[in-house]
Amino acid sequence: MNKNILITGASGLIGTRLTELLHNNGDRIAHLSRTPRSGKAKTFLWDIAKNKVDGDALQSTDAIIHLAGAGISDKLWSKSRKIEILKSRVNSTRLLYEELNKGNHKVQSFVSASAIGIYRLADHNTLITETSRYGNDFLSAVVRKWEDEIDLIATLGIRVVKIRIGIVLSEKGGALKEMMRPINLYAGAPLGSGEQSISWIHLDDLCNIFMKAVEDETLQGVYNGVAPNPVTNREFTKTLAAVLRKPIILPAIPAFAVKILLGEMADLVLKGGQVSSHKIQKAGFQFKFTKVEDALQNLLPR
Repeated sequence: MNKNILITGASGLIGTRLTELLHNNGDRIAHLSRTPRSGKAKTFLWDIAKNKVDGDALQSTDAIIHLAGAGISDKLWSKSRKIEILKSRVNSTRLLYEELNKGNHKVQSFVSASAIGIYRLADHNTLITETSRYGNDFLSAVVRKWEDEIDLIATLGIRVVKIRIGIVLSEKGGALKEMMRPINLYAGAPLGSGEQSISWIHLDDLCNIFMKAVEDETLQGVYNGVAPNPVTNREFTKTLAAVLRKPIILPAIPAFAVKILLGEMADLVLKGGQVSSHKIQKAGFQFKFTKVEDALQNLLPR
């Protein structure tokens, strides 16, 4: 049955593609945004800083897909940027909770983005599931506080699903674009030891997980949004170079050099773990792209 779906963060990489797929599916889509937008989806306005949201946004909404949040890797983690990353997630979710708590709506499902950064990502050989140990770094703290706010919405009797997202692969932006840049300049190389895992997912598979979470009312709680076969940083670099038909000439870039360049944000590329997709697969989801080479060949021109 087609639904009325309200999306936050709809202008981002995931939100743009998800809007397109949901529209093709026959669902009726609206966006919650800071600025009016043209297009097939109606836009309702909100101002997180002023704690304001258009009261009409929830009137006919069956499900909310919550993607809003400042980009984790868009800028270096200065003190002010770290505050922005945290507040954009916590405050936006709290504002939605407060609006839903008023009760003047028919929202039945709340599907939110989260991140695998909540886990203790350190050992390539350890399989990480939804019940694995949390980390104690900045990103883990952000995701834990974010999920605490999401969980409040479940106390309102609304079905809540949290998708802990890995590295999203898309030719239109995000991590893949940055990974391609040095390889295309013949400066590609593994980072650090090269043995840290990359838990990746094709953008379309991720969007289809969100769609399943909206449609399948048996889904509840947390699910990892990653493909079934994580690869090491070294394997990913070599595979990407092969798909781009570029050689890897340089040796691995030492971890200390990456830390000098990126500061604390270096953890994003120097740490990793084999994050499991078993739970979402057990729930009936079928991945279209299970091998990173197939995903890259689908995304990149040959």
